[in-house]
Amino acid sequence: MTREIVLDTETTGFDPKTGDRLIEVGCIELVDLLPTGRTFHRLVNPERLIPPDAIRVHGITDDKVRDAPRFAAIVDDLMAFIGDAPVIAHNAQFDRNFIDHECGRCGQPLLAETRWIDTLQLAQKRFPGMANSLDALCKRFKISLVDRALHGALIDARLLAEVYLELRGGKERVLDLSSRREGLAAAAHTAAGGHAARPRPLTPRLRPEEVEAHTLFLQATLKDISLWAAYGVEIHPAPV
Repeated sequence: MTREIVLDTETTGFDPKTGDRLIEVGCIELVDLLPTGRTFHRLVNPERLIPPDAIRVHGITDDKVRDAPRFAAIVDDLMAFIGDAPVIAHNAQFDRNFIDHECGRCGQPLLAETRWIDTLQLAQKRFPGMANSLDALCKRFKISLVDRALHGALIDARLLAEVYLELRGGKERVLDLSSRREGLAAAAHTAAGGHAARPRPLTPRLRPEEVEAHTLFLQATLKDISLWAAYGVEIHPAPV
């Protein structure tokens, strides 16, 4: 099974080098392209005021993050959730810049660049010359945006998880993975000498008189009935 983490952030602006800070991070765990239900979500105190333009995008105000923990207080939990999985983000360089900046401020090792998967680049290869924002991809793949009045790290990560599934081959790919896993499990079970029970027993097709005639034939013909006994068929030797 393949474990991946879809990540999204909200920030005070566009560039941590000019003083912008991370204010929200949301992660979704995927196994074989499907969400497992495990998530990570935190608001973060940016230690600065949030510009009005940024608030209009994500709706996160100074009041909402005033009592939130600083990034240094959540980074261990975040990295534990990510583990050694690849990290998927849309326009990944943006999120990576902020995650790296915050990790650098608190002395946390950075995630290797090779671990980041950029869905924007995947979309640009598949749809060259077309609009490939997260909104545009959701509309192209008919993914509902009805619950998304504003940007938010966790809701955007959920949407991106659906987009990523489509970019990787869609629901047909997941069905193929599921069938493959079931086939491997069945093969392993058979190799181990196991036999799965039928979900519904077969209906006997022999009539009682046929069973009786067969039993009489075996009694009169066979001297050794151990073979049939191994299959659970009780045959008593014919009287001498």
